[in-house]
Amino acid sequence: MTERSLASRRYAADQLERLRILLVEDDEGDAFLVRELLAEAEAPFELTVASSLREARERLTGVECVLLDLGLPDAEGIDGLRKLLAVAGGAAVCVLTGRSDEHLGVQAVAEGAQDYLVKGQVDGVLLIRSLRYAVERKRADENARRLREAELREAESARLERGLLPKPLKRDDFGIGVEPFYRSGRAMGLLGGDFYDVVQVGDDRLHVIVGDVCGHGVDEAALGVELRVAWRALVLAGVPDEQVLPSLEQVLMSERRAREVFATVASAVIDLPRNRATVRVAGHPPPVVLSGGRAAPVAVRTGIVLGVRPTPTPATELEFDGHDWSLLMYTDGLIEGRTGGSDERLDVDGLCQLLAEPEARAKPLPELPEWLVARADRDNGGPLTDDVAMLLISRGAGR
Repeated sequence: MTERSLASRRYAADQLERLRILLVEDDEGDAFLVRELLAEAEAPFELTVASSLREARERLTGVECVLLDLGLPDAEGIDGLRKLLAVAGGAAVCVLTGRSDEHLGVQAVAEGAQDYLVKGQVDGVLLIRSLRYAVERKRADENARRLREAELREAESARLERGLLPKPLKRDDFGIGVEPFYRSGRAMGLLGGDFYDVVQVGDDRLHVIVGDVCGHGVDEAALGVELRVAWRALVLAGVPDEQVLPSLEQVLMSERRAREVFATVASAVIDLPRNRATVRVAGHPPPVVLSGGRAAPVAVRTGIVLGVRPTPTPATELEFDGHDWSLLMYTDGLIEGRTGGSDERLDVDGLCQLLAEPEARAKPLPELPEWLVARADRDNGGPLTDDVAMLLISRGAGR
């Protein structure tokens, strides 16, 4: 071998990470030969020898690859391989045996061994290469398994979260349309602490609510679902309107994980024949009315958030002008983004300005909530960080 090829080989060996190997072999002579073969390859390694399966179990910590002989004092054949694989964790396991049996090799690989090597048929270079390949295959297998588990968890979570988003419980009387929108602020999440619901009671009353549990994690999502379900149950049970939010606050205070958790809500009871609504807001942004070609916030009397100091939420009576209007209810995640690269928030006034833009007025009502979020994202210089829930309740032309 030339001096140049030797230098290249040493350089290549220097670039390799040190391979930590556990040899499970009860024959001292064979153990010595394995060490010599590894040294012959001039690759960095750290070899530990165990003479039994019991001893091997104690020395697995930090090991990347295990070389296993199938004839041990306390484990024999495939049964010994199964026992080692059960405790090997993330270590790759290769069989190194004197048995040149193709069927046994196939069975060993089928059981989970990364390779099947026969003593006397491998040199040092082939042995170290096989071990490194085995380690990389094991890492790839582990990564694929973790990815698959993550995908399954994500798919299961997505199915669960989609199932928890409500379907409006209403009829098509009076030409009322409802366009819901929801986007979680947490990465890869479909459901956050915001919630909404729509329930029609009788022929003439439409109950709507949009709420926001502080935070936007899994715990807040679960609490938001509990509050939504509780609100729907209260409405369907015929609880008087002025008692619904106090009852909802009781649910919040009994179910929250910490005393610091609170919720804001905006609710409305729309009297369809009379074309009017009773609005209650507890620490929440005011609804916005679109009517007569303009958008304006409802001048509500705001109560305090739910969960701090139980206090009745004042009611505000709202008269709609004509029979072409929309009522936009939303959570503060929509209006807390920045505008135009500055530190100024969009806020309610900015939202009304967006709704008054020609592009917004040209959007069909079913597309308007998604357009608003996309526009808020753009003005914010990136996606909004908080959950966003919206309900757009429309009558007639909607504006």
